Amino acid sequence: MKIAVIDYGAGNLFSVRRALEAVGAKFEITESAAKLTQAEKLILPGVGAFADGMRGLKKRRLVKPIRNEVKKGKPILGICLGLQLLMEEGFEFGKHEGLGLIEGKTDKIITSEKLPQIGWNQIKKQHDSLLLKGVADKEFFYFVHSFVIRPKKKPVVAATTNYGGDEFCSVVNFKNIYGTQFHPEKSGTEGLKIYQNFKNIKL
Repeated sequence: MKIAVIDYGAGNLFSVRRALEAVGAKFEITESAAKLTQAEKLILPGVGAFADGMRGLKKRRLVKPIRNEVKKGKPILGICLGLQLLMEEGFEFGKHEGLGLIEGKTDKIITSEKLPQIGWNQIKKQHDSLLLKGVADKEFFYFVHSFVIRPKKKPVVAATTNYGGDEFCSVVNFKNIYGTQFHPEKSGTEGLKIYQNFKNIKL
């Protein structure tokens, strides 16, 4: 097994499975801490609320194993809620502690436009990124969310997206931590490139 897809009760697992199969990745969907240790890479998918996501990880005793493996240098890809959970804290239905792997917070989109943002939107590249190899600048991806991450450090931000005047981080590529606010598994051919690129990242 090369990639462990973390099942914590909040993941869009069927679509993620299909995407990984499409790019020929070797993976296993698991909620076992031992399997996370054995894997070469981790994927943390997710849909739903921040508090529910952290509750699911804590219930399965996965918080410490994820932190430990990532701090040792193991690559992780967070998708939508999975990306948000990588932050220090989230402010959805109160204040909640996150995994603390990226400095900053998860907070609501600042806009007068309708929330959640549902549909296709562009990304604007901020720096070269292994995760976005072969993806054109201003490419469209599929978003479904009301909350976004606010990293404290600019180098974390690989791409941004604007919704209703709020320019937020939509792609993370910093050291061994990767993530997308959009759903690559719902973004067609361009989305599959994200999974292909993550699969191809050398350890």
